[in-house]
Amino acid sequence: MRFLDSGGPAPAVTTDLTYDDVFLVPGRSSVTSRFDVDLATTDGSGATVPVIAANMTAVAGRRMAETLARRGALTVLPQDVDPQAVAGIVTWIKSRHPVWDTPLTLHTDDAVADALNLLPKRAHGTVVVVDDGHRPVGTVDDAACHGVDRFTRLADVLSASPVTMPIDTAPRDVFDALGGHGVALGLDTDGRLTGLLTAIGAVRAGIYDPTLDANGRLRTAAAIGINGDVGTKAKALLDAGVDVLVVDTAHGHQDKMLDALRAVRREVTQSGADVPIVAGNVVTALGVADLADAGADIIKVGVGPGAMCTTRMMTGVGRPQFSAVAECAAAGRDHGVRIWADGGIRHPRDVALALAAGASAAMIGSWLAGTYESPGDLLRDEAGRPYKESFGMASKRAVSARTRGDGDFDRARKSLFEEGISSSRQLLDPARPGVEDVLDAICSGIRSACTYAGARTLAEFHDQAVLGVQTPSGFAEGTPHGL
Repeated sequence: MRFLDSGGPAPAVTTDLTYDDVFLVPGRSSVTSRFDVDLATTDGSGATVPVIAANMTAVAGRRMAETLARRGALTVLPQDVDPQAVAGIVTWIKSRHPVWDTPLTLHTDDAVADALNLLPKRAHGTVVVVDDGHRPVGTVDDAACHGVDRFTRLADVLSASPVTMPIDTAPRDVFDALGGHGVALGLDTDGRLTGLLTAIGAVRAGIYDPTLDANGRLRTAAAIGINGDVGTKAKALLDAGVDVLVVDTAHGHQDKMLDALRAVRREVTQSGADVPIVAGNVVTALGVADLADAGADIIKVGVGPGAMCTTRMMTGVGRPQFSAVAECAAAGRDHGVRIWADGGIRHPRDVALALAAGASAAMIGSWLAGTYESPGDLLRDEAGRPYKESFGMASKRAVSARTRGDGDFDRARKSLFEEGISSSRQLLDPARPGVEDVLDAICSGIRSACTYAGARTLAEFHDQAVLGVQTPSGFAEGTPHGL
């Protein structure tokens, strides 16, 4: 990476920059197609696209982890989840099919109300009606339930004769059989329902490579805090089969983090598992050096850029994210570690700029909270628009959940030091209501950015990226306007 005005890795200006302050300059390119670009990370996480779902309670659950892993990304389960619950989630994720989606199922004697409760939990908007042998007898969608008494049995509204085919059918053949729209049901050799694939899902299966472990199962990550018996928690997550461990705290450059990180490194070494350790958050080269020395393989960069975070307004602490990522990525190369850019992502361009600055992947939080796959219930505002609630992980809501086992006095004392927004409405984008829709937009933007830079891999993209510094008016000029 170099800057247009200075010719070097630092801009001529001496102030720190965030994503809105910079732009990529197009260069001569021999890359003729977006599909010639390989988006796989090289940081050991196994992700085949550089997108990580942040370990926020409003974002990262088993449905998010399953869906993103199927499309090559990775999800970090929150540290507030009990290790036994994490073990159950990991087992469930690893039992999912790497290509076909997990169907929602009901029976013929279930009510329309039951279907309406399930339909918002999937972007494909389909419930499969099965018999007692788990063989499909029909499907139900929102249109079938419209204008019908909620106590009506599904046997009376289902669409019979669904498209069925063997679970090992190639995605392109599924697409052709569907004629480009609708859903197909995948069956095992005994005719039992095993998976569901939409026409667009079949297309995506030909574009994305799933994030798989050595046994061909979907991968996931999990976070650990720095309090308590960190080593025991790490061992429990390793025993559960977690593929990436994330040691996480808001201020990662502190002695307590370094001690926790060493304890986690000991557990990973003793287990013999090939599990990368991620640690953070920091924003300086010195922070990267200390975490690398303590045993981190990947370091999370970002203090205060998150949409739900009030740290900078409360404390004045933080750093503009682009400069933080660029400095930390350079330090990471010196110490043999990689960087995840954590926070501040609002547009696909921001992910591309983080990668240009040297990050191996970008962590995204609130943007993904407003999708079908996030854990929260789908609600509707006064205008009938669907939304989900999001909240910061240092907010009153998150702290209350994290400290529920403490005594009343300790909880009251900790409540005085909450930071972050406790409740925010994340509207579902009508054009991109599912996390796969969001991922399509992000990856499309990254692929295009790479073609503009003449890069076929993310490493080449960082090496060849040329950036400039712009005014707020320059940023505004690049947004849709005059419509």
